[in-house]
Amino acid sequence: MIKVHIYKNKIVMTGHAGYDEYGKDIVCASASSIVITSVNACLRIDKSSLTYKEEQDKLTIEVTSDNKNVYLIIENMIQMLEELALSYKKNIKIIKED
Repeated sequence: MIKVHIYKNKIVMTGHAGYDEYGKDIVCASASSIVITSVNACLRIDKSSLTYKEEQDKLTIEVTSDNKNVYLIIENMIQMLEELALSYKKNIKIIKED
């Protein structure tokens, strides 16, 4: 299962969806596409808007900018991940941390 932990200025995504075998998993591919597209859009707006670190089965994104457009993209990314989680409850979980 993919777990997306959402903090105030940080998002941590871990795991694998397990919908299908590795390389054929549409849930994993969808989540990856949503996140990669969003990160790239933020960096095109402001190269210092966020930092990210990729590790095995883990991606950490830290928003470092107060840019309104960056926040809109991040909010949109979270909303798309939440919609994906509604359709694939056994494969992706969104956890909002306080």
